[in-house]
Amino acid sequence: MAWNEPGGGRRNPWGDGGGGGGGGGGQPPDLEEMLKQAKQRFAALFGGKGNGAGKSAGDGSSAPNIAGIGWIILAVLVVWALVDSFHIIDQRERGVVLRFGKVDRILEPGPRFTLPRPVERVERLDVTQVRSMSSRVAMLTRDENLVNIDFAVQYTVSDASNFLFKVRDVEETLAQVAEAAVRQVVGSRSLDDVQIGNRLEFTNEAREIMQRLLDSYEAGINVSIINFQDVMVPEQVKDAFDDAIKAREDEQRAINDARAYAADVVPKANGRKARVLAEANAYKESSVARAEGDAQRFTLLAEQYERAPEVTRKRLYLETMEEVLSRSSKILIDSEKGNNMLYLPLDKLVMPPPQAERAGAKVNAGEGR
Repeated sequence: MAWNEPGGGRRNPWGDGGGGGGGGGGQPPDLEEMLKQAKQRFAALFGGKGNGAGKSAGDGSSAPNIAGIGWIILAVLVVWALVDSFHIIDQRERGVVLRFGKVDRILEPGPRFTLPRPVERVERLDVTQVRSMSSRVAMLTRDENLVNIDFAVQYTVSDASNFLFKVRDVEETLAQVAEAAVRQVVGSRSLDDVQIGNRLEFTNEAREIMQRLLDSYEAGINVSIINFQDVMVPEQVKDAFDDAIKAREDEQRAINDARAYAADVVPKANGRKARVLAEANAYKESSVARAEGDAQRFTLLAEQYERAPEVTRKRLYLETMEEVLSRSSKILIDSEKGNNMLYLPLDKLVMPPPQAERAGAKVNAGEGR
């Protein structure tokens, strides 16, 4: 029967509680009761019990408390999701985003957003920090000498995701790679080369080997520099090694002394050699020129002789006698043509020709006065 049928009385469709009495009053629905029932139903979603207006006073008071707790929890979850989704990546850092544990992307510096955990998680990593590791190892050189080498490696992160997740233990991997590179470099050289050789060449070669190995492992590491801090022989053979070094120094000193002596003697010998060659060349040229001159003179005399034989013979005779007698110390005097007393400077006449000429010049100068 309908709630507003005649004779049946007016029935309240919202129940008997609240403002409705039993039979007949014509009051409108109670809004407070409606709100209370709605809260009870909403609280039932969070574990509360709300079955209408027929509940006791205690059940009716606990339903609003449970609903308020639910709203608070929901608000906290929303705020937490917003806070957990917002990230500020520093300029020195990179953020590696893991979606359900798998690398998804790399966050660059600046404000960034992700999905909240547990959907996405961010791993921060400083990629500008210069990291370092050092080690000391004993190894054999090419000439089978044992040597202890202290070396240090400085590196930076080139790929954040590979650095974090490609290699299980970065420090251990880096130490093994560095040791392998140093062994390869030292094992290809002698002990003398390792101790007194070009350290820069060794370290550059070791760094290149390390970088190739780390790139093949996808370690995300960039090796900046590797230094050989100390190269020592074991204590058991140190005395013998010191003797060998002293002998090598003595050898080098002897070589330097020999080079200094050679630098002093060789230029002098070269100078003497150059002088002898110059004199020989000069003598050669003068001899050749004299011979050519004599040949040319003989040719000219032959031509003159063909033209005037008697005159040429007489002239040659006179020239020859002049040349011969000018070098002779004998004095010829024709005493029959005069009674004048002659003064002969015999001390001047017996001198060699150059000195005699000078003396004769002085005598003639005196007679002129």
